Amino acid sequence: MSISQILFLIVGAVTLISAVLVVTMRNLVHAALCLIATLFSIAVLFVLLDAGFMAAVQVVLYIGAIAILIIFAVMLTRRVMADGSEQTNSQWPLGLAIAAAALASVAALLNAPVWPALPSVDTSLSISALGKALASPDGYVVPFQIASVLLTVALVGAIAVAGEKK
Repeated sequence: MSISQILFLIVGAVTLISAVLVVTMRNLVHAALCLIATLFSIAVLFVLLDAGFMAAVQVVLYIGAIAILIIFAVMLTRRVMADGSEQTNSQWPLGLAIAAAALASVAALLNAPVWPALPSVDTSLSISALGKALASPDGYVVPFQIASVLLTVALVGAIAVAGEKK
């Protein structure tokens, strides 16, 4: 086993452990920090797979923007959510059954005997085309602007909810 394979297994284990901690922790701030660890370890997996651009996008977009926004929203609304009611979901058996079915289908897909051949792609042209698609009005600039407006509205809403009542 090579060093890169060992590193891949270690980072994969960290990813799985931190992802499980995200959904099992009771403290929302700690769960959000575990989410950041999960997203960062996925970025490390992208680096190990020689996808540096995707790793940079993972760090900048998901860790730098979305995860930090989640932490701010949790910290701003903590006083509102400080009720003493039980925080459990009565539908966990259904969620467990769906997760088991998804795991079984992924395992069946991975054990498929024949995989189609992937076409060769010139990465220098694909990154250039991706950049043009993200910046052009005919591409993906409108969905990104809509997402940024929605995230801003969510942050303003969290501030309004957590603000002082007069």
